[in-house]
Parts: sequence; structure tokens; C-alpha cells
Amino acid sequence: MKTVKKIGLALLLVLVVAAVGLGVFVGAHTTDYSGEKTLSSLAAPVEVYHDAYGIPHIYAQEEADAFRALGYLHAQERLWQMELLRRIATGRLSEVFGPDLLETDKFMLTLGIDDATVATVARVDRNSPGVRLTEAYLDGVNQFVAVGYTPVEYHLTGLEKTPFALKDVYNTLGYMAFSFAMAHKTDPLLTQIKEEWGADYLKDLETHSSEDLEWIKTHDPAKARDTLGNSVAGLVHKALGPLGIPLFEGSNSWVLAPEKTKNGKVIFTNDPHIGFAQPSVWFEAHLETPTYHKYGYHLGGIPFPLLGHSRQLAYGMTMFQNDDVNFYYEDVHPQDTNKYRWGGAWKTFETVSKTIAVKDGEDVAFSYKKSEHGPILNGIARQVTGERPVAMSWVYTQKENQVMDALYELSHAQDLSSFQKALPKVHAPGLNIMYGDAEGNVGWFATAALYRIPDSVNTKLVFEPGQGLPLQKDWLPFSANPKAVNPPWHYVYSANNQPDSIAGMLYPGYYLPENRGRRIVELLEPKNNWDLEATKTMLTDVSSSVNREVATNFSKLMDVADLTENQLLSLDTLALWDGNYPLGSVAATLFTRWEYRVLENTFADEMGKTKFEQFLGTHFQKRVIAPMSGKPESVWWDNSNTPDSVETQKGIVQTSFLEAIASLEQEFGPDLAQWTWDKVHTLEHPHPIGQVAALRGFFNVGPFPIHGTREVINNMAFNFDGTGHYKTSSGPSTRRIVDFSDVENGYSILPTGQSGNPFSKHYKDQAALYNAGGYRKMMMNEAEIKNASELLIFKPKE
Repeated sequence: MKTVKKIGLALLLVLVVAAVGLGVFVGAHTTDYSGEKTLSSLAAPVEVYHDAYGIPHIYAQEEADAFRALGYLHAQERLWQMELLRRIATGRLSEVFGPDLLETDKFMLTLGIDDATVATVARVDRNSPGVRLTEAYLDGVNQFVAVGYTPVEYHLTGLEKTPFALKDVYNTLGYMAFSFAMAHKTDPLLTQIKEEWGADYLKDLETHSSEDLEWIKTHDPAKARDTLGNSVAGLVHKALGPLGIPLFEGSNSWVLAPEKTKNGKVIFTNDPHIGFAQPSVWFEAHLETPTYHKYGYHLGGIPFPLLGHSRQLAYGMTMFQNDDVNFYYEDVHPQDTNKYRWGGAWKTFETVSKTIAVKDGEDVAFSYKKSEHGPILNGIARQVTGERPVAMSWVYTQKENQVMDALYELSHAQDLSSFQKALPKVHAPGLNIMYGDAEGNVGWFATAALYRIPDSVNTKLVFEPGQGLPLQKDWLPFSANPKAVNPPWHYVYSANNQPDSIAGMLYPGYYLPENRGRRIVELLEPKNNWDLEATKTMLTDVSSSVNREVATNFSKLMDVADLTENQLLSLDTLALWDGNYPLGSVAATLFTRWEYRVLENTFADEMGKTKFEQFLGTHFQKRVIAPMSGKPESVWWDNSNTPDSVETQKGIVQTSFLEAIASLEQEFGPDLAQWTWDKVHTLEHPHPIGQVAALRGFFNVGPFPIHGTREVINNMAFNFDGTGHYKTSSGPSTRRIVDFSDVENGYSILPTGQSGNPFSKHYKDQAALYNAGGYRKMMMNEAEIKNASELLIFKPKE
């Protein structure tokens, strides 16, 4: 972003040149991990023990005191992250970064998250336990805002610290819900392909599920379900990518029942896949009071953990990937573009006006239209083009928002029964909630507000006027949602893949390919003596049986008669490949370069540059390569730009292979031993200010060579392009294991560190361990914690 490059450079030079002044500056911006502080409104002193990785272990006599201390500590480490997260939904990023973010601000305001938040906050019961604890947390945040150091990012941007309010909490959750919504570029793209090329070109894009794929199995002893209907895949496209803000992308989780473990107790695992950023998304904190015991993972500005465990139970999440966004063409009056047809009559579009503050510039006023379906996205979202107005209908803004109530109840649940009671309150985003407990129970629950969809309706296309789903949806009872509780196969898992039937149908969604789910089942099924060490190893698995099969299918199509020695050696290397992606793998580099060339040579001719780039960002692109490797008859193989010839799968695969080998020889030389995965697959954790070249090394963490790839368990994902280099954009935001046979010795890791303060010793102290696939302990034993930690005491202000 151009504006970011201008931020505070003069100030930076002053700081760098003035060594003494810099020392004073650094000293004033050091995080306090020990000593004494005063906090107003405390009922009694609070002890905070920071362990060797800076994780706070908070001991208080009352929950409100614990959450007040949590708010202060969270702000001390992550205030800048919290600042950005609360600004996204309210369209206030341009105020920080200038006009480069105007398009993002307009889009986010058009979604209506902030408007929905205003309505929600007006309805909340300020006396409910969850709201009271949230207010205590916010009080702690605001006491740090008032008296704590000012993070360096505020100095560089010229932004002033301001208090946080309940509205900010809900807007941050709204951003999370948007980050989970997958439809914004899939549906318009698929509609354009259908309109330009016809239905045959949609058939092979794997927008519908196949019964041959690995599905998540439901198990509800009270019900039997049929397997009928259709399902559709989709995408996540980074509208906020340039900011280095974490976007929610996928995840793995599995929970093993006692019958599958060596020690006869539940083992719980979870590694949510989120866009890499610095600081990383989760803030870890362990709270102990007489009534509340939780080791949790907190999103910036949210008091209750989205992931957590106690000695009684553990829970986590993955993305459900259900379709909760629909698009509609509006039928506009032929003489008056301010009117559209609704219910057999003409209705006037509502016009919504907003004003956006812009750094170093004039405020920008803009307006957008709304129909009964929702906001009109033409001119707001770049993926919606053309003159026909397209309206967006989103479940998140349509139903009562009880997500904060759900998070409070989940974090305070004592057993499976009380845990399940909270789940129906999560209407959006759709989540797979994973559960395990000390009593031996395991569970998977898909939480979302679902509705009945006729088999004849394709939710992945923009609906024509008068067609598609009615605005008033036929909501399904929560009891119809897919789940598995203590199934007879003795484990539950989720890898964002297709769940089986929901109310007698395959529910449309943006499910990821079967690859990770299939690998998880391959590993879990045959083994009944799982322990902590074996689970650690499985969480860092980088093997893909699907990619190995694709490489085999492609290799069978090769005509080897005229291949050079290097080309033949490359095929032999792939023939011996086990589908693994370690740093030293040559086969991984060969296959990935070949895979991209096949995609480009197959789809770019019809789609053109812009649509092909959009296609590369979709989930259905990830799904398409495996089945296409076995479809010689697909219409996509023929190049539409060569009407005098008909291209075939065999020809495309052969040409793509030769191009891949030529590009590798040109870049790395003829020696295959030099074509290793570590040279092309890297990980860097970007900070918004790190986009300034002079500040990149200070704020960003990395880059590092990294093992893994897309859609393996250790999911180090990247967006394809023609460079042949794969910069990892998302992956495990934590790898977390709780073994209920030894619950005080659970293990976890963060991608960089606990702190968002670049002057803190915990800014990146976990990065090397994370890259190596290592873990650190999630400490819960009080004596061990107090013996190996720095003590910070919060005393009541007199």
C-alpha cells in the first residue's frame, strides 16, 4: 500500500539516528511481566504469573477481577491488533492507512455488520453475567489505554489511543463472521462462466459433491438420515490481505474416545487454519478463580476464548463452510433505475449514505442502494460487475445475534449437557465445534442457522428475478444440524470437508477437498493405541495420498519416447514419490510446478487472465485437480482460442510437464538435486507496517523455508501464481493437544509469539519451534506455574 510506505518515515529516521533517544523510547515501550500495578474496581489483588513464553496465568478471587486483569494484559500485548480488528467492520481503515483502503472500507460498510451491531447492542441485557464480565474485560482494556505505553504503531501512523466499548466486541465478531463467509467471489464468478460458456463448463468444476469423497459422518442415535441432494464448493478471497490481518480459512480437529487411546482417556486436538499475520491471531491466557477455570485462546478484543480447556473438558473449532450468503439479480424499472420489482409491484431502493474519514485527506461520502434482499454490491465489490444490480442476502445480519452469549456459555460449561445447550446460539458464522471431556465423551457439532433448500435450487449462482430462495427462509430446527456424539467408530473429526446428510439433503457449502479428511481417517482408523507423542506427530503430517494419485494419473499420460534424460529422471522421481512435502523433497517441487501448469493450460484460455486469477483463489480450484486428472472427456481440455484444433487431456498434461521442467532448469540449473522444496515454499508473518521496506525486518517475522503444502494436515497453504514460488499465506494458528490422562501437561504452539509488541522478548520466541514442528507445554499445575514464572500483581486502587 502506497500510503503505508509513507507512514512515519521521518520519525523513524529520528529514532534510528538518535541512539540515546531510541534507548529511552524502547525502555518506555517494554511490556511489564513482573512487579506491581494498580487497577481500579478490583475487589481484591490479582496475581499474574507469566511463564517462560509470556503466557499469563491469572489467579483471582472473583471472575470480574480475573477478566478485568485479562483485559489489561490483552491490551498490553495486542492493543494495535485489537485496534485494527475493531475498525474493519466499521469502515475505519482509511483513517489509519489512507485512500488505499477506501475500497475495503466501502465494502465492509455495505455488508451492514456495524448496523447490525448497533441493533444488537441496543437489545443486550447489561445485567447478564456474560455482559458484566465483558464490561469488566473492557474496563481492563481501557485502563491500559489510559495509563499504559502507546504501541509503536500508533506513533508511526499518528493515531490516538481511544477507549473500547461493547460495540467494538460485536464488530470484531462480525468481522470474524465475514472472514468465514465464502461466497463473495465464487457465486459471481460461476455465474459469469455459465453465462459466457454454458452449463457444460460448470459440470467439471467440482461445485457439487461426489459420493466417492471422504465425508464427515454424522451419528445421532435418535435419528436416521438419508443421503440425498447436492452440495457446492467455494472460496475464500482476501479482501483484507494487504493489511496482514488474520483471516479464518480452514482447520483440522479430531477427538479420540477412550477406546482409541493407550491410556483409556480422551485425546483432543485442534489446529485452526488462519491467515498468517504478525502478531498471530490468538492470545493465550489461563484464568483460575473459585468459579471459573479455563486455559483459553482469545481473539483480539473478545473476552471469552474461542478455544479452551479445563480439567473437565476441552473444545475447539473448525469452519463448517456452509453457504449462508445468497445473491439476487434485481429487476429494475425500465424508466426509473431507483425502483425494482418486488412482490408484483415496483418498490424504491433504499439509499444508505456513509462517510469515511481518510488519513491526510478529505472525508469521503458514499452511498449504496439496498433492496429487500440486501445491499446492492455493484460498484462496491470488484467481483460484481455489469449493469444488472446484484443484491446480497447474508444470514449473519438477518437473525438475532447471540454469539457472545454462546461464547460465554461454552467457556463456562461444566459438562457435555451444559455445553450442548449453548450451541444453538451460534447462527453465523457456521462452525464445527469439537468437544472432548474427562468422562470419556467426544462430539462434533455443526453450528449454524440452516434452512431448507429445494433440490432444484443451485445456491452457487446469482438468482434471476423471481427465482431462487425466498427471502423468508424455511429455517430448520437446530436438532437437524449434523453432529456425531460418541459414535461407534470412537472418534470425531473435521477438516472442512463435506458432512453427510442434513435433514435428508447434502447441504450446499464451500467445503474444502477431501484431502485432509481422507488422510485423517487413513491414520485414525487402523490404530487404537494413540498417545500424546503419536498425536503430536500426526498434527505435523505433510503427506497427501490424493496428490500422489494425481501425479500417477498424470504420469500415465506421458509419451516418454522423445523425453530428455532430465525429463525422464523427473518422471522417475515422481514415480517413487510418497506424497510427502519435507524441505528436501524434489518431487514436491516437480509436482507443484506441473500442477500449476496443468491448471493454467486448462482453464486460462476460456476464463481469461482476470477470471483465472479469481479461480485460483477458490476452494473449488483446490477440489478440481484430482477428479480432472481422471476425466479425459472434460470440455475444459480443448483450447477455445484454437478453433482449428482440438486439444486433449494427454496433450495438455504433456505440454505442462515440459514447461514445468524447462522452468525449473532455467531457475535452478539441470541438477535435480537442487530443485528442493525449501527453495520455493516459504513462510513470512506480515505486519501491516512491515510493508514498508525499511521496516520489514523489524515488524515482520521471517521469511523461513517451511515444510508442508496445501491441504495436508500440516496445511501450509498458498495462492497459486505463475512465479513458481509459493509464499505460505495461511496455516495452523496453533497446534493444540489435550490428553485427559494427563490434562496438566497439554501441549501447544503459536506461529510467532504471544506478544504483539516488537520490543518484547515474546514477539517471536516461538517461531523457530513452530517451524520445526515442535510444541511447548500449556501449563496448568499451580505449583509448577508459580515456581517457573515472573509475578505481576494487580492491586486495587485505593
